[in-house]
Amino acid sequence: MLKNYWPDDYLSKVRSPKDAIGLIHAGQRIFIGSSCGEPQCLVRELASQSANFTDLEIVRLLSLETTPLTLMASEGSRETFHIRSFYSGSTLPEVLAVNRRFFTPINLSALPYLFQTRQIPIHVALIQVTPPDDFGWMSLGISVDITLAAALSADIIIAQVNPRMPRVLGNSFLHVNDVDFVVECEEELLTIGEFPEPETAELLANNSAKLIDDGATLQVGLGATPRATALALSQKNDLGIHTQSLTQSIMELVSRGVINNRKKGVNVGKVVASSAIGTSNLYEFLHDNPSIEFHPSDYVNSPAVIASHNRMTSINVVSVMDLTGQVAVDAASQSHFAGVTGMLDFVRGAAQSPGGKSILLIPSTSLSGKTSRIVPMLENLPVVVPRSDVYYVVSEYGAVNLFGKSIQERAIAMISLAHPNFRDELFYNAKKLGLIGPERSLKESIHAVYPVKWEENIEIDGKRVTIRPVKPVDERRIQEHFYNLDMNDIISRFFHRKNTFVRDDVASMYQIDYLKEMTIVAVTGEFGFGKIIAMGGYVLDPHNNVAEVAFSVSKDWQKKGLAKRILKKLAEVARENGIKGLAAYTSMNNQSMIHLFKSLSCDVTTSYDDDLVCLHCMFESEQKER
Repeated sequence: MLKNYWPDDYLSKVRSPKDAIGLIHAGQRIFIGSSCGEPQCLVRELASQSANFTDLEIVRLLSLETTPLTLMASEGSRETFHIRSFYSGSTLPEVLAVNRRFFTPINLSALPYLFQTRQIPIHVALIQVTPPDDFGWMSLGISVDITLAAALSADIIIAQVNPRMPRVLGNSFLHVNDVDFVVECEEELLTIGEFPEPETAELLANNSAKLIDDGATLQVGLGATPRATALALSQKNDLGIHTQSLTQSIMELVSRGVINNRKKGVNVGKVVASSAIGTSNLYEFLHDNPSIEFHPSDYVNSPAVIASHNRMTSINVVSVMDLTGQVAVDAASQSHFAGVTGMLDFVRGAAQSPGGKSILLIPSTSLSGKTSRIVPMLENLPVVVPRSDVYYVVSEYGAVNLFGKSIQERAIAMISLAHPNFRDELFYNAKKLGLIGPERSLKESIHAVYPVKWEENIEIDGKRVTIRPVKPVDERRIQEHFYNLDMNDIISRFFHRKNTFVRDDVASMYQIDYLKEMTIVAVTGEFGFGKIIAMGGYVLDPHNNVAEVAFSVSKDWQKKGLAKRILKKLAEVARENGIKGLAAYTSMNNQSMIHLFKSLSCDVTTSYDDDLVCLHCMFESEQKER
């Protein structure tokens, strides 16, 4: 039988909104297109005809719902609508808690399979598309994610054709022949304005940017402080994008050339996503853009596909973390479009990528500052990311790597990321819960703020070396540094032979306040697993306001200028903290230390005490010379 030419079929399929929705029968399961691609015209008509229906099940991702079908199901139309929202996050916020019974927890990567296998059969799919092109193809535009699979699995497809929908390339098309009914309705697409940014946004973004390598492929979650992130990444090179949702900040980085997708390894040259959430400017940017492709969620969110990218780096904001690393996430106003539901796919995929990283951002407190977002243990909150999947965690107070760390190491690391006002309480509860040993002292909760400005990255013999203030998580590394020193270096450092370096012996080097006590370390290797190759520190004598310094450098790294760099940094820190000068005590045979101290840009006085050389450098003399 000869088929009709598609334009003729298209015309025969056109219906009014009323007639199209009138084709739905009692007891059917109705899928509604997700994200900002929601077919608003069809949904409004569905709600207006609600009195005509019985036992419809509405299937969708968690949504902002311009037409409140969930509210209708909750309050007045229980026999009309039943809701099935796919959502894996916390239901702590009141707006979510009242409807938690409607939620179906599932990872976004698995959802298309649920439809395709008819384990959840879709009877009618309400979707929104572009007008057909010259060949009859209609793009799903800004909402491909699970919409394509739901539509192709549905018994009936009712498509709202909206000329304002951008034509987005990739695996995002349906042909007119695939659609059963068409409703032509032009209207503005759903948009999201400026994403709210906490006061800590810039610090969070800057701390996370230090973990992102040039040439990395990024997934950026919806809550990831977009403006601050865009600013922090503006100096990176050759970034790529493989993400769930495109946003305004990603568009800006593409426009600046920061994102060029040249080193992704997969879909080279293409920004890949499954939906877009943002402004009309973003949607205009997407239209017929050959550098952008949208694909369904079973591809974009597949951990295997994610892991195949070079240096895949996922960046997501979380709501609450406990001291063991368990993660809870709430759907914020801008992330109701399933941003939470797809998070674990990217966390796991990024961790398996060559050179990949999973980065979780957590503001240390609520917006009011009255409660800590880092808690002793998650209670009454579903775990979105299990502790075993957590790697890099960033707050405004620094960054840690929890991978491979014991519960005690994790607790100490997480306390260091918490707001100082809550560290005592967290430390107390950690000991009470047995997360930290009873022998630990409260001083280790450290109230001081980690001074990130003193961090510096240099290259020595082709290896990257980070010179930075010591952190509470450095305890074991400090011990290993001393155990690996040559005995002559140990004697120079401690003035006697020493074979053991128990925790209490080295505690003063990492239990510091960054003011009266400061230790600077030089570290090589992967963040969180680096090896300390040199360290120097000062301890203030309050009687004369002069700080005593001491150093140690691993044998393989001696005579490479590390001690000189560390001493210079210690002098800068001491000056800024109002310390009058530095002092050092060494043996007369330790000419290296004597020359090192005299390299300071101030007058150095020398005195002797038995076989010790006493060196003093007063900053006042430097000021007089100037």
